[in-house]
Amino acid sequence: MKINVIGGEMDRREIDDYIKYAGQKYVGRQISQLDIIIDGEFVDLKVHFKDMDFQRAYRSADYLVNSMEKLNDAKQKEFSEKERHKV
Repeated sequence: MKINVIGGEMDRREIDDYIKYAGQKYVGRQISQLDIIIDGEFVDLKVHFKDMDFQRAYRSADYLVNSMEKLNDAKQKEFSEKERHKV
C-alpha cells in the first residue's frame, strides 16, 4: 500500500493508526493507496482501492444477493423459470 502524507509531517505511529482505521472502515476492500492530507488541526483521508472482479448480483423483490443459496425455495424456483434476455 502506498502512503502519501500531504501538507505536513506525521510520525509512523499516527500513520499506522490511520492505516488501521481505513482497514476497519472498508472491510472486504483492498486499499492500494492512502492519502493523508493535513489541514491545520484537521486530517482528511483519501482512500484509493484496487480493482475487484465483478460478482453477479441477483435481484429478488428489491433485495440484492450475491448467491442464489440465500434465497428461499420459492424465489429460487422463480429465478429458474424466468425467461433470460440475451446481453
